[in-house]
Amino acid sequence: MTELLLKYFRSKQQKVQSEKLFETQCPYCSMQCKMTLVEQSIVSRKKYLAIGKENPTSQGRLCIKGMNAHQHAFSRERLKYPMLKVKGEFVRISWEEALHHIKENFTRIQREDGQNALAVYGSASITNEEAYLLGKFARVALKTKYIDYNGRLCMSAAASAANQTFGMDRGFTNSLSEIPFTRCIILAGTNIAECQPTIMPYFEKAKENGAYLIAIDPRETATTKMADLHLKLKPGTDAALANGLLKVIIEEKYIDKTFIEERVNGFEKVKNYVVSLNLGEIEEITGVPREKIRKAAIMFGKEASGMIFTARGVEQQTDGAKAVRNFLNILVSTGKIGKPHSGYAAVTGQGNGQGAREHGQKADQLPGYRSIENEEDRAYMASVWGINKDELPRKGVSAYEMMGKIYDGEITGLFLMCSNPIVSNPNAYFVKEAIKKLKFFVAVDLFVSETARLADLILPTSSYLEDAGTMTNVEGRVTLREASYPCPGEVKHDWQIICEIARVLGKGEYFSFSSAEEIFNELRMASRGGIADYYGLTYERIRKEGGILWPCPELDHKGTKRLFESSFAHEDGKAEMVVVPNKPVIQKDQVNDTFPLYLTTGRVMSHYLTGVQTRKSAALAARNVEAFMEIHPTTAKKYRISDQSLVKIESRRGNIIVRSKWSETIRQDTVFVPFHWADSQNVNLLVSDELDPDCKMPGFKVSAVRVSQITDFSAN
Repeated sequence: MTELLLKYFRSKQQKVQSEKLFETQCPYCSMQCKMTLVEQSIVSRKKYLAIGKENPTSQGRLCIKGMNAHQHAFSRERLKYPMLKVKGEFVRISWEEALHHIKENFTRIQREDGQNALAVYGSASITNEEAYLLGKFARVALKTKYIDYNGRLCMSAAASAANQTFGMDRGFTNSLSEIPFTRCIILAGTNIAECQPTIMPYFEKAKENGAYLIAIDPRETATTKMADLHLKLKPGTDAALANGLLKVIIEEKYIDKTFIEERVNGFEKVKNYVVSLNLGEIEEITGVPREKIRKAAIMFGKEASGMIFTARGVEQQTDGAKAVRNFLNILVSTGKIGKPHSGYAAVTGQGNGQGAREHGQKADQLPGYRSIENEEDRAYMASVWGINKDELPRKGVSAYEMMGKIYDGEITGLFLMCSNPIVSNPNAYFVKEAIKKLKFFVAVDLFVSETARLADLILPTSSYLEDAGTMTNVEGRVTLREASYPCPGEVKHDWQIICEIARVLGKGEYFSFSSAEEIFNELRMASRGGIADYYGLTYERIRKEGGILWPCPELDHKGTKRLFESSFAHEDGKAEMVVVPNKPVIQKDQVNDTFPLYLTTGRVMSHYLTGVQTRKSAALAARNVEAFMEIHPTTAKKYRISDQSLVKIESRRGNIIVRSKWSETIRQDTVFVPFHWADSQNVNLLVSDELDPDCKMPGFKVSAVRVSQITDFSAN
């Protein structure tokens, strides 16, 4: 297929003077599709074509974002030199000057305000090597306890639930190759057709093979249209819906008694709770008719195999971790785990959402999924890093909680890598005001993002075309992103930036790396014996095999395609079920006469995260030029809102202005706004700062709002 596309591409070109091929991976979602970028020089200009490359995960497929990813990498707005803010304006400086400013200010802040006055905010889009090095940088070079990353806002609920239930967290307990052969699939809060399009053929093949698909979502989407049954629930009621499903499964005797007796703890408590519930009450809570609840439960329960997929719709709630645990209760009680064609997957959002959380960016974690509070884990990491374990800081706080520490003056300096927190965090007004209070703020980015605008110093970093390293995709498959395109201007890789800052801070001996592969070899040692064991992986093996599923503890180990076949990762080898109440411990935003509608958020196919990269791509930006509010026509008429009109959306935190979009596919009590836009269209300005007590996930998916059409724009 690649050769055919190349021949077609060449046949359409005239006067091709030269042609180069660059191997890489898409920088966007967790599928991490392999691609070849073809660069042709034609007279005085260059043309590009991205072609999918065969690989075990996406099998050569690309979506619209991957096909156009190179456009942001070649954008004229790319940062190419260090930029220092002088009298409110950014001016170009040398790397030597930039490093001097960092040394002077970081040293001053820690001298005046204490060791923990510096914080590090990381990213789930950087490579495993850079995520690992950033965690080491915080703990060894800065010796601060304050490090967390934007993946906290994406995967933390699923990770927490999997760790608590199974004893470990990998994106998918199986490999994607098993999906076509399962008999029943629950897709809970995931719109894979728009968010991970290249995964769709697995589900389409499952349908062809007779699988029954159940979709759970307040909206009708391209994904729910594929399903055999759509449970159109009220936003935020996923945990209660799972209780209803489990109640029917238990009462209809679809549980696996032998599996429960041999491999599960806590079933009786869960059983006693759910059978006491009233299905009519669950119907009232969720808005899903009891007949549909019964049908979904029976279809999943009666089949010999089944899989459950969750994503942000379930997870980005203040009871997200418990809601996911309740879906895992269903999986465990039916014995559909650790067996062929049965398992659980958290559909990771960010490109390296899996790997970035495994190796040290989370506040409480050390590489290999080790705990920073565990003495044995601390001793092991200290031995790898060549320091005394007593020098290691203890755990810090989550990403949003760090913003509170900044606002209160406990944190006065920030090192931000490849993230945009004033757009991606909840209660975004507060986050912006907090960051403005910093004494010194360094941002590492491709562009001057909305957050980088507030920085004192911006350091230019490399793109996916230029920065080689490993990524861990949605399956838990470790892949190698080759990257040989030259960096523009004075751009450096993230890992080089970290090493150079460590050097000027007097910690260069711990960061004397000359390549990503060198860092990976230390990562292998750091992860050895941990839950996320990468020791058996090498660049050579990954290149040869196209990616390997962890854990892979030895060089001759083939990787683990299916987890939990004989035991779970808890000490006793058993899974842990837990009672999940219908009503969450933390009260979610409540609708009332003043704020009568639910607001939920999500993605559109052409954009990614806060849109910093995709809005720099002309082909992608043109598909969705602005944010919008999806609203049911009946609801729109009630509030006198015309289609395609400007509307104000207000919550208890603030307001935004977007354009209305009538849609009969959404619940009448709910509106939807995508989260890819900033400033006056930033939907996270409306979201509460309440956090899930288990994982500190904000409740992005449930906010109470009111809406009104703007008739006099000048008055707003």
